[in-house]
Amino acid sequence: MQNGTTTLGEALDARLAVLWRTLGRGGAGDLSRTSLSVLATLRDGGPHRITQLAAGEGVAQPTMTTLVTRLQRLGLVARGPDAADARAVRVAITDEGQARLQKLREARAAVLEARLASLDPDERAALEAALPALDAVIAGGGRP
Repeated sequence: MQNGTTTLGEALDARLAVLWRTLGRGGAGDLSRTSLSVLATLRDGGPHRITQLAAGEGVAQPTMTTLVTRLQRLGLVARGPDAADARAVRVAITDEGQARLQKLREARAAVLEARLASLDPDERAALEAALPALDAVIAGGGRP
């Protein structure tokens, strides 16, 4: 899709950025997007070392240590020993952290459902038909 000089990638990026900003405004409360990203990483990938989390978020280790300490004070993560290295610590999401992410997901879904309700059936069907293609993009271009 070329619209003037806009590629499909550029058009999709622009729309996703606006949608993400819209969804990011509600429900997160006292948590930054980086905090939410760390919680999602721990939910999806299990316990991680702070160095792994810092690398994944593109921040310095001291910054991640501060973030993890804050999340721990909120009861959203817990630190535990690393079985492979007694000097290291692994961070895991707690049940409270899981619940917080689920609540946020539900809030975002409610916002989306309200907006989707204003679409006509053909527009909704088009979005639903695009989901497998979005899954393939997420998977890196290959089919999941």
